Amino acid sequence: MRTQQLGDNPERTQEALLMYIKRAGELTVSDLCKELNITSMAVRRHLAGLQKDGLVESRLMRQSRGRPNYHYKLTEKAESLFPTGFQNLAVDLLDVVFEQSGHKGVMDLLSRRNEKMAERFQARVANKDIKERVAEVAKIFSENGYMTEWETLPDGNFIIFQRHCAVHELAIQYRQLCVLEPRLMENLLGVKVTRQQYILKNDPVCGYLVKNIGAQIEDDSPKKSR
Repeated sequence: MRTQQLGDNPERTQEALLMYIKRAGELTVSDLCKELNITSMAVRRHLAGLQKDGLVESRLMRQSRGRPNYHYKLTEKAESLFPTGFQNLAVDLLDVVFEQSGHKGVMDLLSRRNEKMAERFQARVANKDIKERVAEVAKIFSENGYMTEWETLPDGNFIIFQRHCAVHELAIQYRQLCVLEPRLMENLLGVKVTRQQYILKNDPVCGYLVKNIGAQIEDDSPKKSR
């Protein structure tokens, strides 16, 4: 599933397709064939993939003559793929808080945001076992631009790692974001989370060790003699 923002001059067909629909608002298969210079079969195949990912939706438009046509438009989810001013807005807001209240004020604000995020996502991890919660938390971070994956370790613990930091430039200035990230994971997972790798320390990923309490209890339990 695509999570990265689109560039101004997309090279891949699906990126170009999304960009054309964004500029026009709505387009038909025929419109996209002309813009992309590819067959209708190819256009429909790309549209089907984008619809599956929840990035494009269609509606049937009746015409005064001929058969009705499907018009395709972007979903709200797809809007996150396009550049926004939110990063600059976030920097400006945190700068104002820092000027008024220093690092403590920034930490207080971001901590409250962390709490709000935990409340919003709590329903997605409720009534799941630890492995399912790890998978869901990885999915949540991926949806927010972090290119997140996870694995089960041989000892029964888990590792969550992010190949991309969605707030990299902001985190360089305000490391409180990095401090709070494992805390959010802990809140959602209900177990201890520690950072093992850190992009801002020149590691290729941010890696988080998730302690599986159940596995530890099993490991620490007395072994029966044979």
